[in-house]
Amino acid sequence: MREIKQLCLASLLLAAAASLVLAQGGPEEIRLTVGKSIVIDYPADIARISTSNAEIVDASPVTGREVLVHGKAFGTVTLVVWSKAGQRNFYNITVEQNLEPLRRLLKETFPNEDIHVQSSRDSLSLTGRVENKDVYDRATALATPFGKTVVNNMQIAEARAEKQVLLRIKFAELDRSAANSFAVNLVSTGATNTIGQVGTGQFSSTSPSSVGGGPGAAAASVFSISNALNIFAFRPDLNLGAFIEALQQKNLLQTLDEPTLVTTDGKEASFLVGGEFPIPVLQGGANAGAVTIQFREFGVRLNFTPVITGNNNIRLHVKPEVSALDYTNALSFNGFTIPALSSRKMETNVELGEGQSFVIAGLIDNQVTETLSKIPGLASLPILGNLFKSRSITKSNTELVVLVTPEITMPLQPGDVKPNVAAPRPFLVPVTPGTTEAFPEPSKGRTK
Repeated sequence: MREIKQLCLASLLLAAAASLVLAQGGPEEIRLTVGKSIVIDYPADIARISTSNAEIVDASPVTGREVLVHGKAFGTVTLVVWSKAGQRNFYNITVEQNLEPLRRLLKETFPNEDIHVQSSRDSLSLTGRVENKDVYDRATALATPFGKTVVNNMQIAEARAEKQVLLRIKFAELDRSAANSFAVNLVSTGATNTIGQVGTGQFSSTSPSSVGGGPGAAAASVFSISNALNIFAFRPDLNLGAFIEALQQKNLLQTLDEPTLVTTDGKEASFLVGGEFPIPVLQGGANAGAVTIQFREFGVRLNFTPVITGNNNIRLHVKPEVSALDYTNALSFNGFTIPALSSRKMETNVELGEGQSFVIAGLIDNQVTETLSKIPGLASLPILGNLFKSRSITKSNTELVVLVTPEITMPLQPGDVKPNVAAPRPFLVPVTPGTTEAFPEPSKGRTK
């Protein structure tokens, strides 16, 4: 009997201690997601329960010591549970959005980034540390459909030196031209008592400055030679002269430019080797009739935009152009000679590995110009008819080849050896006492 009383007393003490713990314990924090449920195991028999907002959390007893809590909407509520002994306990329940799909999406999109997501009512908060601004912006865009407001508290790591693309270009231009001309001009200063000249007019040679008549006409006739062509012969005893144009000409021009450009990933770079020429422009409106000068560029130009892909290939957008002044098709306007521009340009996209090259070829300009003049009737005579014909043939052939080689490079570090330009001899060598030469020859050195 005594033992039973001791056991009852111990049970009462344990129940009192449990009630004291329930009464003195602070509110317990519980987090739920919308549509999810949890079961709270209460350490004593439950008398009743109450929530501060039944639209956010629905709580109902399942057994004498179990409470089923179901999250219905975003928000925070307080759940109060009373025991049959009269004690009570508080639970702060926060119902938030199910962020697992968003966390999984961010992890799959940025596997190497440290991004954390939290929610408060209908807003989301992103925390963590990302590599660059692009990841920062893309993570915000991915989180926007999951909440009305997205607060991005992520930190951007210090920017590392970007990879740079070195582009080695070679412009090779070959210009070949050939000309072939033949003509015969005859002039008589009194042969057979006749003064005159015969020619097709394609290549002018002489023009009469004075012509006499009557006796002694040969002595009174004077011709001015404007162009002796390349063969000239005159017989004073016959008063007969001949001007012959028989010329073959070949020209060869080879141009090679090797520019080098450096730019960062995704940034356009360009260069121009050439110059600018002035163009007069007529103004309108209140300044109608006034002429202003604008300058137009010409020469060798290259624009390119490199993008480094994930596998370290280089995707290039290349726009090379070669232009030159063309005075053959020039325009004369109000005393101004405005040259035309002969240009060859191209635009292409290509993807290469580092150190690989691609060639743009086939830019060929082939022109043939032939001019034939003859005197009707006389040109049809056998053999002698060739003296009354003139012919000019001009051929030009231009070919342009562009060779491009991209490379990935990094900037020099502070401790690296800096590049220097090699000079054939020192610039402004200081004069040492006892030295007679301010600029000694490299082989001599300086005297002491």
